Amino acid sequence: MSMPRLHRERFMRMALEEARTAAMLGEIPVGAVVVCDGRVIARGHNMRESDHDPTAHAEVLALREAGRVLGRWNLDGCDLYVTLEPCPMCSYGVVLARIRTLVFGATDPKAGGVRSRYAICEDPRLNHHVEVIGGILADESRALLQDFFRKLRTARQDSGGTSGES
Repeated sequence: MSMPRLHRERFMRMALEEARTAAMLGEIPVGAVVVCDGRVIARGHNMRESDHDPTAHAEVLALREAGRVLGRWNLDGCDLYVTLEPCPMCSYGVVLARIRTLVFGATDPKAGGVRSRYAICEDPRLNHHVEVIGGILADESRALLQDFFRKLRTARQDSGGTSGES
């Protein structure tokens, strides 16, 4: 059974703190926290640019840390809170980790692996299904992303660079 809405918002605010940390580092502002037994056991934020690692998404880093904290790969009974709908890679990682509930903020129409483009976490062909709750603090999550990309475009235009995002 998932947490009441008030608790979901509290944990999502912690994920938003992680997203803000990512933005300060020049990373796309996505943050994640893993909650087990009502307490945060792991946090993560995007680190792809800093680590030169295409898999250093907030979700993956938080799942790795949770595994280390618990001393096991199977995160059964844990919930993942993330500010942006996970991509297909992260969505499948959530399934493989046996996360109980995935709570996300903003949808990702371009690359969402949970609801927008794919439904990996609830795919009946897989041997584990994740409860999915979307839209928690979505406006705040979306605004953080939009502000980041607006500033990035402005900086590129001011420096004479291209405005393409990747």
